[in-house]
Amino acid sequence: MLSLLGLGSAEETVYRAILENPSHGVSELSEKLGWPVPRIRDALDELARLSLLRPSWEEPGVLRLVRPEVGLSALLAREEAALLSRQQEIERGRTAVAQMIAAYADLNPAQPSDGAETLLGIDTVRTRIEELALRCRHELRGFEPQGAQTLANIDASRPLDRALLENGVRIRIVYLDSVRNDQHTAAYATWLAELGGRVRTIPSLPTRMIIFDREAALLPIDPDDSSVGAVLLRGAGVITALTALFEGVWERADAFGDEPHRDERGLSSQEREVLRLLSMGLTDEAVARKLDVSVRTLRRVTAELMERLDARSRFQAGCLAAGRGWVSARR
Repeated sequence: MLSLLGLGSAEETVYRAILENPSHGVSELSEKLGWPVPRIRDALDELARLSLLRPSWEEPGVLRLVRPEVGLSALLAREEAALLSRQQEIERGRTAVAQMIAAYADLNPAQPSDGAETLLGIDTVRTRIEELALRCRHELRGFEPQGAQTLANIDASRPLDRALLENGVRIRIVYLDSVRNDQHTAAYATWLAELGGRVRTIPSLPTRMIIFDREAALLPIDPDDSSVGAVLLRGAGVITALTALFEGVWERADAFGDEPHRDERGLSSQEREVLRLLSMGLTDEAVARKLDVSVRTLRRVTAELMERLDARSRFQAGCLAAGRGWVSARR
C-alpha cells in the first residue's frame, strides 16, 4: 500500500525491516533479507530521498529512522496536496469543455428532435457517427451494402467498435456475401465477432444504414454515392419501420463464418437473389453491382442457373424460377 506514497516494493520491504529493528545497519539488513549490499544501499538512498531516513548527527555516513508519524504523514500530506491540485485542474478543464460545447451549440443549432437532419460530406457524417455512438447505450444495427471495406474505413471503425462493445453496447452488422472473399473485410468481421459483435451476410441489401438504439437512424442521401452525405432521422415512426426492416433482413442472413445455407433445391441465397433480380429484368451489370461481384462471376452463375432451368435467356430463367416457386419476386 505504501506504493501510493511513492515507495517501490524494495524500498517498502527495507523500510518495514528497519521499523522492526531500527538499529540494523546495511550488513544486518543484507543478512536478514538475503539481498546483496548494493541493493540495500539503493533502497536506503531512496528512503532518504523520501525523508523517511535522515543522516545521523553523531555518526557521519549513517542513516537514522525518521519517526513514522512524521515521515509517513509528510508523504501522505504531499500526495493529498497533489491530488487536490489535480482535482482543481480537472474542474477548470470541465468548465472550459462546457464553455466550448456551449459555443459550438450556438454556432450549430440542433435540428428538431423528431425531424430530419442533412449532413453533407464524409467528414461531417463521420463526426456525427462518433457523437451518436458515444450516446449509444443499448444496440447499434447496421447495413453495409458496399461490399469489401477499404483499409481506411476499417482502421477508422476499430476504435469506435471496441469502445462500444467495452461499454456493453450490442453490435449487429449485415454485410454482403461477397465480403467473405475479401481478406481485409473478412479479417475485420472476424475481429469484431471475437470482441462480441455479431456479423451476418446476405446477397444484397436495400441501402446503407446505421440505427443507434431506437432513437436515430443514418441513411445516405445518394444510395449509389455515400460520399455525398447522409440524412439523420429521429422520428419514432420511421425508426420503428427501419428497425423492422433490419430485423427482417437479419433473420434471412447467414452468420459470418458459417457456410452459406442452401435450400431443398440446392440453391444458395446468392443464387436465389440472382434469379429474383433477373426476373425483374435487371441487366447483368446492375445485378453484379447489387451483389458486389464482377460481371464475369455473375454471368458464370447465371449460365449455371439457366442450364438447370433449361432457359434460353436470363429473363426467362428468372420467370421460370418464380413460376416454379424457387424464388419470390416480392421477397
